[in-house]
Amino acid sequence: MIHPFQITALNARDAHALSQIALGGRPGTLAVIHARLANVYTGELLADQAIVTHDRWIAYTGDLREGMLGPATEVIDAAGKVVIPGLIDGHNHLASFGSIAEFVRFAAQGGTTLVVTETFEPYAVAGYDGVVDFLDSLADQPIKIVATAPAMVSISPRLLGVEPDDLTRLLAREDILGLGESYWQGVFQTPWQLLPAMRATLAAGKKLEGHSAGARNGKLAAYAALGVSSCHEPISAEEALARLRLGMHVMAREGNVRRDLAAIAAIRDMGVDLRRMTVVSDGVDPRSLVTEGYMEQVVQRAIDCGFAPMTAIQMATLNVAEHFGIDHLVGGIAPGRFADLAIIPEIDRIAPELVVSNGRIVAREGRMTVPPREHLFTPQSRHTIGLTEPVSAEDFAIRALRGDDTVKAAVIQMVTDLVTREEVLTLPVRNGRIEAMPDRDVLKVAAIDRRLTPGRIFTGLIRGFGLRAGAMASSAAWDTANLIVVGADDGDMALCINRIRELQGGLVVAQAGAILAEVALPVLGLMADLTMEAVARQLRMVDAAAKELGTRLPDPILTLATLTGAAIPYCRICEEGLVDLKSATIKGVIQSSK
Repeated sequence: MIHPFQITALNARDAHALSQIALGGRPGTLAVIHARLANVYTGELLADQAIVTHDRWIAYTGDLREGMLGPATEVIDAAGKVVIPGLIDGHNHLASFGSIAEFVRFAAQGGTTLVVTETFEPYAVAGYDGVVDFLDSLADQPIKIVATAPAMVSISPRLLGVEPDDLTRLLAREDILGLGESYWQGVFQTPWQLLPAMRATLAAGKKLEGHSAGARNGKLAAYAALGVSSCHEPISAEEALARLRLGMHVMAREGNVRRDLAAIAAIRDMGVDLRRMTVVSDGVDPRSLVTEGYMEQVVQRAIDCGFAPMTAIQMATLNVAEHFGIDHLVGGIAPGRFADLAIIPEIDRIAPELVVSNGRIVAREGRMTVPPREHLFTPQSRHTIGLTEPVSAEDFAIRALRGDDTVKAAVIQMVTDLVTREEVLTLPVRNGRIEAMPDRDVLKVAAIDRRLTPGRIFTGLIRGFGLRAGAMASSAAWDTANLIVVGADDGDMALCINRIRELQGGLVVAQAGAILAEVALPVLGLMADLTMEAVARQLRMVDAAAKELGTRLPDPILTLATLTGAAIPYCRICEEGLVDLKSATIKGVIQSSK
């Protein structure tokens, strides 16, 4: 596989060719003429410019000179339209629902030419080999996709921390730019587990990606002192400013998990330098990808929120490249950089009409001109649901002491669609068991290990999910190798999990012993084999089925996935029990009995 940054510097032959083109001694491979060039280095919009390339590299920018065009030069007349650098998403989670080839199809046509993705999800479910297989799927694509190594801050104790040998091998790769997001609470709670990985990353000359949601004052400074140089968690201008003042690059999210640009946009009026401000997606759902687009709509949103157009473009190009230390290769239109650019109608209208990546036209008028590469995942990556036997309704029983009439039980209480807290309820015991009570919005929730101790189940209770009947399950749970299921009926919970076992990954909704909707995710239990449009359609069907069962959550698929997450406060679930993220303690359901 040829990975995007295996060539980190010009070889002598290419360097000589670029020099010759710039001097007018030989024609270029491709030339864009009559362009208004958005120079992100100076903030200027330069009129009537030419951009001349050799192979994948930019050789020249400026006034068109004699000798730069030849019979074989592909000439693009921009006709006074604006040329911007290819857009960069500095923080994404691509092992999610759609295939990489399908993602590229939508990303490239919108002007994105470089994406940095996390690899936490493949590592959790398939280890080092799964990450390598995933990285191989990113290679040889029409656009560049690189990654960060998994930090592995997980609430599942056996998944906490990346294996040192695995990290060493990953950091040696040029397509790994650093260590992925390390949740600050986990870093301070288990420093012996996580700090060695952070030190090894810095020693390798690579970046530490941050996640400092809720950290303030001394805690935030202590986190920054570890060498963490970015954070995508600010949700206000004040939080963004606090991180900028500590030298961090702030990644303002505008994606499916959160949309924070509108709140953060007030920073534009604070009179501070925004060279360390970037915009990122933090993940994009197929449902919005096929209807709204990708980074082009994020940059447009920044402009609509009041950022100057050049500033908004810098936040998705040069600023991101500078953060990762790759601005000598990408992020701007200048000699010696990769020939990644897009032609847009006006500086404030991010609607690419033509996209060049690695010196090739990859999209024109919203359609790919170079097909993405389909990757054949290994059999191991397509068989990651390691349950040796089907589960039964009995496996989800919550047993109380014989003779108890009521118990005090710890319950996951949904505060918002993502934030939770622990609530203790007095619940009845029937036949020695605690049952779901959908009439009181008390449902069962279970995490099932699918990899390390396959079939190990912990069943708890949740309030606020809203199902009146049936069950809903997913193999795409956050920060873990668990399957996650919520239900009003034990039999339907078992049906959902067993269907995921048959599919080797998926999302399933069931009621009264029948499957209502599903999405098969056979690649790592995380990604589908379908077109992005088909995935989006099936996700909408799953969402609709869950809402027919009573939930009023805006996105029950996302809420379900986050119940195992180690980053969102405060009460979560893993295969060993309920997890208090504040204290990093794990406990059971029953607190006391009467």
